[in-house]
Amino acid sequence: MPRLVSVATAVPAHRIEQTVAAAFARAKFAAALPDVERLMPVFTHAGIDTRYFAVPAEWFLQPHDLAERSAIYAVEATKLSQQACLAAIEQAGLAPAAIDYIIYVNTTGLATPSIDARLINRLGLRPDVRRTPIWGLGCAGGVAGLSHAYHYALAHPGARILVVAAELCGLTFLPDDMSTANLVATALFADGVAAAIVSGDEHAGPGLEILGTRSRLYPDSLDVMGWTVLQEGLQVVFAQRIPDIVRETAAAEIGDFLVAHGYAIADVDTFLLHPGGTKVLAAYAQALGLAADRLDLPRGVLRDYGNMSSATALFVIERHLQEHGFAQGGLGLVSALGPGFSAESLLLRT
Repeated sequence: MPRLVSVATAVPAHRIEQTVAAAFARAKFAAALPDVERLMPVFTHAGIDTRYFAVPAEWFLQPHDLAERSAIYAVEATKLSQQACLAAIEQAGLAPAAIDYIIYVNTTGLATPSIDARLINRLGLRPDVRRTPIWGLGCAGGVAGLSHAYHYALAHPGARILVVAAELCGLTFLPDDMSTANLVATALFADGVAAAIVSGDEHAGPGLEILGTRSRLYPDSLDVMGWTVLQEGLQVVFAQRIPDIVRETAAAEIGDFLVAHGYAIADVDTFLLHPGGTKVLAAYAQALGLAADRLDLPRGVLRDYGNMSSATALFVIERHLQEHGFAQGGLGLVSALGPGFSAESLLLRT
């Protein structure tokens, strides 16, 4: 089976404490939201201590149009992606020329040529490398990218695929959007990049064996999560009922996925879930019948980095590898939710 052989991450230079973000939001939203103090606990309840951003704090005080945001994204995402990719390639013991296919995932920036083309030049990949940019899958995008790599490796067992998820969520902040959703996003979202390499069967060596993947789209749920494209930029959309949806659907969705591979929820040793927020993680724990500490690993990534959209799930996998390495012999579940409303999942031999 195809294997996930390395994961590496990168974050930008501007580190923001959650207390500083809360003070910023209180000052920013107070005039437009008379009940701002009632909403402020979202910052303390978010389970986040620190986050990283590609722009300094003062950038968030001024309006910026989509063109300016996109220009910043192209520069910063390319730089951070190069850093993460080189680390992932080095971890795998490869040369850049060994990469056969690059999949670039994002939702928070626009660029044509897409960032994967820039990376081919920066990394020194072969000029005949295949490439696919994937835009618009939000938080589920990183898992979807790994899924695409897995299916490509099944058909091309000699391939090595580089998956990059690069999100600069901070660039989507709209200073004139005084909605509750924007306030909540200010408490949660952050910037980060992750890169991973998936190898086909013809390549020996350590790695997390990918046993299968699953995609699920929930009908009539387009309003649950996403972005509205405005002249000023991307306006966040997410519904308060997301934890309720998780409680109502996660057991059946994940259970069906596992049953298709001959397993049950009780057989899973490691839950590598995208930490969309503390309420989402609590909803997963309730739905799956898990003790709270079974989700300490994704909770720790949320604490240290915030929600970095598609890159976050790969940060969770990286932390698992840092703590446990390869070849532990257990069963791992990776899952993330995204616009659509949708879910993407992977089953790993950890």
